[in-house]
Amino acid sequence: MKFIIQRDKLVQGVQDVMKAVSSRTTIPILTGIKIVAHTEGVTLTGSDSDISIESFIPAEEDGKEFVEIVQAGSVVLQAKFFSEIVKKLPMDIVEIEVGNHHSTIIRSGKAEFSLNGLDAEEYPHLPQIEEDNIFKIPTDLLKAMIRQTVFAVSTSETRPILTGVNWKLENGELICIATDSHRLALRKAMINSENQSSYNVVIPGKSLSELSKILDDTGEPIEIVITENQVLFKAKNLLFFSRLLDGNYPDTSRLIPAESKTNITLNSKEFLQSIDRASLLAKEARNNVVKLSTLSDGMIEVSSNSPEIGKVSEEIQAEEIEGEELKISFSAKYVMDALKALEGNEINVNFTGAMRPFVIKTKEDDTMLQLILPVRTY
Repeated sequence: MKFIIQRDKLVQGVQDVMKAVSSRTTIPILTGIKIVAHTEGVTLTGSDSDISIESFIPAEEDGKEFVEIVQAGSVVLQAKFFSEIVKKLPMDIVEIEVGNHHSTIIRSGKAEFSLNGLDAEEYPHLPQIEEDNIFKIPTDLLKAMIRQTVFAVSTSETRPILTGVNWKLENGELICIATDSHRLALRKAMINSENQSSYNVVIPGKSLSELSKILDDTGEPIEIVITENQVLFKAKNLLFFSRLLDGNYPDTSRLIPAESKTNITLNSKEFLQSIDRASLLAKEARNNVVKLSTLSDGMIEVSSNSPEIGKVSEEIQAEEIEGEELKISFSAKYVMDALKALEGNEINVNFTGAMRPFVIKTKEDDTMLQLILPVRTY
């Protein structure tokens, strides 16, 4: 195998597939990147058997030549060394040549590296996915939906299903839900589905986070194919496979209260900053608890008390308060995460009592919702 390639294209492709390469894999060849040169261009593949990413660098595109294929072929190179080498090569053009026993020469300018490669035939094949049921979603919307839900997945392996985001598609509406059983994030959107198929799958949160990092913010549609145990995201010159989590996601619809007893409308930024200040003294405590109380004259008080350190309280003017008086305690981190995920300047917080989950929504927007369980304080 021998080809000459533009370094920046190679660096970008390697960076993308590196997101799937793990150093802690039980299959040694998966610590490498598979490189295949063929007449159309060069394909790079990285995988940790949960996530697989394939990046394609076309020989030419829009009249520009990126790769010159001298001889087709394939090799697997150690990802750690190959990625570092490619980043630090001196010139804009790189030549890669594979000789006997997969020994690989990487040349750029006056620099020459020789790496021991492995046989690409030994590299596990990517899942073969029947592309019968494809639905499309604009890339920027997909990234927003991931950002607004993935932070709420569980980080504990005690209930593996909760480490994923539940994707439900029916009647052309995609609903994404994440919960770690202390909080829940929900985002829904109408999307373009070629057929009226419905799905209910759980995608690992880690996969979605990595996918989001690779995708550019464009309005270009990304194609999504779901099978029994895999999901495939297809962007331009990029394939991203992830396994799905086994098991049934809990029914979260009954967690979301239908009515509320106290409704507060607030400026999102002011509320976020006051919780941030109150949490300064709560950080040492085991769960970073902040207390919210309604006062008269449409004011609310945000406070925190750590006996060993001190206390803080701050009053904020709410835009509107309806319903019963309320005192409630909650995790500052959870509420701050939720507020950062929502868009818009005004938010509605709906409470159904001091010990019941409360809901934070953007005003006039029912496509997103954040639900948080309060903390008992004795």
